[in-house]
Amino acid sequence: MNHITTSSIRKGFFSCLFAILTCLGMAFVSCSDDDSFTTSRNNILTFSTDTVSLDTVFSKVPTATKTIWVYNKSGDGIRCSNVRLEKGNQTGFRVNVDGTYLGASEGYKVNDVEIRNKDSIRVFVELTSPANMKDEPTLIEDNLVFTLESGVEQKINLNAFTWDAIMKSNMTISRDTTISSTKPVIIDGGIRVDSGAVLTIEAGTTLYFKNSAGIDVYGTLVTKGTAEKNVVLRGDRIDNMFDYLPYDRVSGQWKGIHFHTSSYDNIINYTDIHSTYDGVVCDSSAIDKMKLYIYNSVIHNCQGYGLLSTNCIIDIFNTQITNTLYDCAAFYGGGAMLRHCTIAQFYPFDVTRGVALRFTNYKDGTDYPLYQFDVYNSIVTGYADDVIMGDFKDDVTAQYRFDHCLLRTPADSTSNELLTNIIWEDVKDTISGGWKNFKLVDIDNQKYDFQLDSVSKAVNAGVKLENGYSDNDRLGRRRDDSPDMGAYEYAGEGLE
Repeated sequence: MNHITTSSIRKGFFSCLFAILTCLGMAFVSCSDDDSFTTSRNNILTFSTDTVSLDTVFSKVPTATKTIWVYNKSGDGIRCSNVRLEKGNQTGFRVNVDGTYLGASEGYKVNDVEIRNKDSIRVFVELTSPANMKDEPTLIEDNLVFTLESGVEQKINLNAFTWDAIMKSNMTISRDTTISSTKPVIIDGGIRVDSGAVLTIEAGTTLYFKNSAGIDVYGTLVTKGTAEKNVVLRGDRIDNMFDYLPYDRVSGQWKGIHFHTSSYDNIINYTDIHSTYDGVVCDSSAIDKMKLYIYNSVIHNCQGYGLLSTNCIIDIFNTQITNTLYDCAAFYGGGAMLRHCTIAQFYPFDVTRGVALRFTNYKDGTDYPLYQFDVYNSIVTGYADDVIMGDFKDDVTAQYRFDHCLLRTPADSTSNELLTNIIWEDVKDTISGGWKNFKLVDIDNQKYDFQLDSVSKAVNAGVKLENGYSDNDRLGRRRDDSPDMGAYEYAGEGLE
């Protein structure tokens, strides 16, 4: 039997006490290490980027927010004496560092920013730039400066091209008015053209519409673009959704143009309308008056219809209507003449996309006689096997004609005087049909160029139309004596 002595008890007590103190000491040292901050010039911060570029922005308009991560991978804690905007309030950049805004009351800096080893903080950057008083975008720069306790300075460059714009809100056009500007014009709240008034938009003018804005026309709209200087109607976002994708290539950025019942004699010429919800909508009107002329224009990338016409008279020439969630062009009754048009349905965001071309004599239970629907020298194509929908009630007028056209729809083998000189696009043709007709259909990057490729069967397949309708293409290029179908004359490899 072993005997427990006082001496053995003392030895056991001191052994346990030593072990406890050792553990506490290690814990203390560990805490002390976590809370220590180095002043060595060898220990520096790491940034997720050394440059924050906000691309091109409008002056006096707040930008979206960009984020930077600041990492400490140095092996010890780092304390910044301060983080500051080098130019203070001179450039319009706004910065939030780890929850602290660098404002005027703080001298556009924050002091004693601590970043422990293997930790990080988040920085937010925005910009509302001052006016640069120039017609062209101007570079504006600042640096976000991290001054470490060691005396080392690290910088992140902040930059953008700032562009002066004319701001217009809730415009009402009650008398004849002309908009002409070399500077961008930003429209907030939309434009209303009253009955009896004419709004004219001159060549080279670009209107940038905010998301809820569009043009409501009760009177008359005239756009007077030229081949060299189109009128451009687009959304106001000039930044990127992703690095590869500008918002300008994203549909649904603004509301488009709506011609109401009282509106007549509208002219859209050399005009680029893109990234809308509905591109152009024409409400039912008297069929003894011309509703709309669309010449030498583009309606592209719409989250609704490209062109929706209900019981109207419309004349369309040298025009591209492409890539829409609903139909690219839909005609419910009335009358339409289409010459040298490219209508192509390659909308990428929804497999339930509409057809390229719809024409019919009724809508939602109401009869709309189709008095005339003539299509010449035009291309109608897309992804689907059949991108054309002609749907008629037998007891309602439906008159139509296609001549010298390339159509992606099942071939009509019967003798039909309403369908003459047709190229029926074979859906099995992957060499010259569908998207192979065109120079570029890049779904991944949302880039499209609907000029003809050399393999397209539309090249030299048209007929020379009377009254100069086959003289020039949408880009103002001269057509030859064997004009191509569609809005663009083939320019040859490497040519624009």
